[in-house]
Amino acid sequence: MQNRDDDIDELAVLQGAVENTNEAFVTIDREQKVLFFNKAAEKIFGYSRDEVLGRDLDVIMSPKCSRDHHRAVARYIETGVPRRIGHHTQITALRKTGETFPADISFSISHADGALYFTAIVRDLTDTKALQERINRAERLAALGRVVAEISHEIKNPLMMIGGFARQLVNESRDEKSLKKLSIIVNEVQRLESLLREMREFYLPRALELKAFDINTLLKQVHDFMKDDCEKRGIRLELEVGREAIFVDGDRARLEQVLLNLAKNALEAMEQGGKISFTAGLKQGVAEISISDEGVGIPQEEQGKVFSPFYTTKKQGTGLGLSICKRIIEDHPGSSLSFTSEKGKGTTFVITMPVSRSEMAHDV
Repeated sequence: MQNRDDDIDELAVLQGAVENTNEAFVTIDREQKVLFFNKAAEKIFGYSRDEVLGRDLDVIMSPKCSRDHHRAVARYIETGVPRRIGHHTQITALRKTGETFPADISFSISHADGALYFTAIVRDLTDTKALQERINRAERLAALGRVVAEISHEIKNPLMMIGGFARQLVNESRDEKSLKKLSIIVNEVQRLESLLREMREFYLPRALELKAFDINTLLKQVHDFMKDDCEKRGIRLELEVGREAIFVDGDRARLEQVLLNLAKNALEAMEQGGKISFTAGLKQGVAEISISDEGVGIPQEEQGKVFSPFYTTKKQGTGLGLSICKRIIEDHPGSSLSFTSEKGKGTTFVITMPVSRSEMAHDV
């Protein structure tokens, strides 16, 4: 027969395990008052125990979940027949901030000293859903990539021949009307060739070559590259970087491509002159690079489409530039590309990247 000390030790071990698990454990009584709320529950829902213990479970539930849960508890108390007990259910849960998130929930029932208790085990699926979406997106892109490769192969050579013959006729023709038509053909062929290149870039991305480099140096080079074009258009170009290098692990050539694309977009948005600002710095230990303009801005109703493939406000744009930029940045682990904009006042694109931890960065 076990002694009392063994029982106490086992209980302490069990309590410690439940307290420190990654899943939220929430226990209520038959009146739906919260009796147990572990550390993971605090982290996932954003409430402290003092805000929850002894209160109705409704405090951490959305109205719909609350109604469903009250009915389920009442039904079990009345019938003793479990419907969700022992099963996993996916729900939309609610944090203290008002943010909703996908969650997996399972229930168990226990009896102690004649009382009835319900325990919910909740797992936050936010990261899991995001990972699944990235996998699904990669699979869709791979399938589209194969189609794009086949189409590009079939179109590229005839398109080059059309463009070549049209340019040859431009040089030979003396008829003004014919020259005008041939010029349109040449320009449209160039646009289609550009579209094919960008489609291949978007749907058939190259593998990244990650190395540690100084983001300040790269931003200075992009700044210098854009300087002449800005001066010709009467646009002020400002650069703000710190004295100390900021090393990130990235594909330098691909990141230069992104910065140049964002800078050229900023330039094209400046119809009435103004200022473009390049900045780089550290924010809470993360490298942050921004390109801001004082251009026309993006209307609120259009902002959700900015990174969508083939969305463009330019007459000659393909609508793939920003989509490619976003994909390149997000292919870098832990990195993101976002923007803020106000119509008539300008736009700021912000790249965030983890600071390099490699020995290369410290040895340079």
